[in-house]
Amino acid sequence: MTGRWWKALWPSWVDANLGIILAARCAMSMARAIAGVVVALYLAAEGFSALEIGVLFLVVTVASALMSTGIGLLSDRVGRKPFLVAVPLLGAVSAAVFAVSGVPALLFVFAALGSFGRGQGAGGGSVGPYQPAESALVAEGVPRSARTAAFGRLAFASSVGALVGALLAALARTHPHMTHAAATAAYRPAFVAAGVLAGVAAVVALWLREPVHNRVASPGRGGRRARISWPRRSWPALWRLAVTNSVNGMGIGLFGPFISYWLARRYGASPAAIGLLFALVNLGSLVSSLAAAGVGRRLGTVRAIVAVRGIGGVLMVPMVLAPTFWIAGAVFFVRMLAQRVGLPLRQSFTQDLADPDERASVAALSNLPAQGTMGAGQVLAGYLFDEVGLAAPFELAALFQCANAVLYGTLFGWKKPLTDDHHTGDRLRPARSGGERPGTGPPRSGGVDAGSWAERETAVAPIGPPAPPRRS
Repeated sequence: MTGRWWKALWPSWVDANLGIILAARCAMSMARAIAGVVVALYLAAEGFSALEIGVLFLVVTVASALMSTGIGLLSDRVGRKPFLVAVPLLGAVSAAVFAVSGVPALLFVFAALGSFGRGQGAGGGSVGPYQPAESALVAEGVPRSARTAAFGRLAFASSVGALVGALLAALARTHPHMTHAAATAAYRPAFVAAGVLAGVAAVVALWLREPVHNRVASPGRGGRRARISWPRRSWPALWRLAVTNSVNGMGIGLFGPFISYWLARRYGASPAAIGLLFALVNLGSLVSSLAAAGVGRRLGTVRAIVAVRGIGGVLMVPMVLAPTFWIAGAVFFVRMLAQRVGLPLRQSFTQDLADPDERASVAALSNLPAQGTMGAGQVLAGYLFDEVGLAAPFELAALFQCANAVLYGTLFGWKKPLTDDHHTGDRLRPARSGGERPGTGPPRSGGVDAGSWAERETAVAPIGPPAPPRRS
């Protein structure tokens, strides 16, 4: 019985490399969860207004967008591993600065470098700017048929790490009306823990063995190192992802970084209470992360993504109207269970849509518009908190998330379920003639031709570069 359970959790396609990625993600998610709970609270204790916190989060978002885009484009050419080491190290340095200083200029700079303010303590899946490189490395290391399950295990590792990290947020010992120096001292243990865990993630990633084909030119390109270029072959999928993510980004910006801040102001909750709530949410998310592949097969990938995004938007309203901390927490718990089902489905779907040579670029560029709208949402949320009311940003976020669900279904098609065996299939791919290789030539109208990349991959062989075009 135990052996069967272990095989289900750790199947044969989970090799040493994926195990290292999972371990690094777990450690980084602990660090991110700590930051997700305490950063906004620490800034408020240092005298930042909600609008000023929103501006800081805007700076973080812009910096993260630039880093993520650069990493996505570069890692398709120079490899993924360097970024899975370097970015956590930046997070460790940033946490160390937060642990010893309350100087606003330093907090702005190192919050940006460490991506502090992205995500939330109950959302360990967001691990920072190196995620495009990480996603591409996971997609290349497993059979296509197991890709959604692999991303489900990645989300599982995130939930485990975020569960522990949320509990570690209780290391921040706060009390009302602290001076600036007292606030720095009170939050120091939490930031030290976050810095150590981010450092562990960087060290673990040193053991990664990256496939050679990530770092060399593909066949048919004269053996020369490929130059950084726009992911032209994936454009039909990329623009759809960019549009849907931009709407989703606005919704996330309005509430994501402010969850702990809102709970503290609305209910007077302490970091320990908020951390406990987030830990419970992450405990429940362990199951929903692993269930993602099954939900995708049952409903179809696009339908499942639309459903969980719609649920997330609708549940935002009763959450902000809840009269007590734990009632709001219960609604938040259900909402996050749904959200964690959608994360591996979206990651897998995005990777299936992309040309194998452009995976990290697509993962980064598809989220670039979301970074802009997210930043705008964070500043708007800060203004609404200060000038309108505590519920206003969340109610507006609910509208954006529901609109995003409808838009996603419209652009990617939700009438016919998409399964892991067919994903985008012929329905999203324009007709072709002759011996033209899919994805070459200018983007065509009428569908997402990048879906054909997934169809050509085998279920057992490692993912390699596309075949060269046939010569007439």
